[in-house]
Amino acid sequence: MTENTEHHDDEAAPQTANNSTQNEAPQQKVRDGEPVVEQLNAAERYADALLADDDQEIDDQEADEAEGFSDPLEALAADCHRLETENAQLKDRILRSAAEMENLRRRTTKDVADARAFSIAGFARDMLAVSDNLRRTIETLGEDDKELESVKIFLEGIEMTEREMLNGLEKNGVKKIVPLDEKFDPNFHQAMFELPNPDIPNNTIVQVVQDGYVIGNRVLRPAMVGVAKGGPKFVAPKDNAEADNSET
Repeated sequence: MTENTEHHDDEAAPQTANNSTQNEAPQQKVRDGEPVVEQLNAAERYADALLADDDQEIDDQEADEAEGFSDPLEALAADCHRLETENAQLKDRILRSAAEMENLRRRTTKDVADARAFSIAGFARDMLAVSDNLRRTIETLGEDDKELESVKIFLEGIEMTEREMLNGLEKNGVKKIVPLDEKFDPNFHQAMFELPNPDIPNNTIVQVVQDGYVIGNRVLRPAMVGVAKGGPKFVAPKDNAEADNSET
C-alpha cells in the first residue's frame, strides 16, 4: 500500500509541474511580446506617414494635371497670360465706364441747358395770348379813328406795350416766325386753307392768319397760314439754296 501511494505521488508531481509551467507560459509570452507591439505601432505610424506623403504628391500631381501643366514654367506662363487677360478686361471695363460717364455728363449738360431754355415755355405761350389780344385791338381800329389825337396816344401806348412784351420774350429765346412767301413746312406751319392761284408756286404761303413762334429750336406755336394751290413747283430762293449747299 505504501509503494502504491508513493508511485501515485511521483506521478502527481510532474503533473503539477506541468500545470505551473502552462500557467506561467502565457505571462512570459506577453512580457516577451511587448517590444514587438511597439515596433508594430511604430511601423504602422511610419507607413501612415508614407501613405500621407504619397497622397499629397498624388493630389499635387492631379492638380497640376487638372490645370494641364506638368512643367512649372508652363504654369507660370499660363498665370501670366491669365493676369494679362484680366488686366485687359479691367482696362476695357474702365474705358467703358469712362465713356458712359462722359455720355452721362453730356446728356446732363444738354438736359440742364434745355431746362433753362424751355422752362418759360408755358409762361411765354400765355404771354403770346396777351400779345394777340393787343394786336387784335390795334387791327380793329379804323383809319379814321387812328387820325384822332386821343386815339393816336392810346394806339401808341398799345403798340409800345406789344413791342416791349415781344422784346422781353425774344431776350428769353422766343422768336417770331415770318413765313410769308416761304414754302409751307408742316413742322412750323399749320395750313388753315388753300387759295387756288396758278401764278404762284404750289404750297407757297400767301397769307398769315396768326403769327407763329419758336423757342430755341422748338416750336412754341405754329403759324396759321393759307397756302397757294395749282401753281408750278416751288423753287427755293437762290440765297437759301446756296446756303443749303454750303452747309451740305
